[in-house]
Amino acid sequence: MADEKDERRPAGELEATVMAALWAAGAPQTPGEVQLSLDTGLARTTVTTILTRLHDKGVVERHRQGRGYAYFPVQDAQGLTARRMHTELARDGDRETVLARFVAQLSPDDERVLRDLLESGEV
Repeated sequence: MADEKDERRPAGELEATVMAALWAAGAPQTPGEVQLSLDTGLARTTVTTILTRLHDKGVVERHRQGRGYAYFPVQDAQGLTARRMHTELARDGDRETVLARFVAQLSPDDERVLRDLLESGEV
């Protein structure tokens, strides 16, 4: 018999799946609407919990719709990735070393893009 922990999804996978559904919808979605679009067999209560956690993190906003809420993303996928990068950077007290190691591990193409962005002054 498989261990229950082995059957669990990786951390953040459900949140990423729900966010993808919200981005694809292009309009505020209730937990029931998200559940139907996912077609994963998740219970509506599970979807509601995920949406509530995303709201608590500031990743989605919500407005009252009937007795519940409809949720919508406050950032696109790239904005959310940038937000996660900032969160990780803030977790370490030695920002200079973290940034230096990040830059050192960039591919030449990514390094060029970063250099161009910094030199253009558009960031």
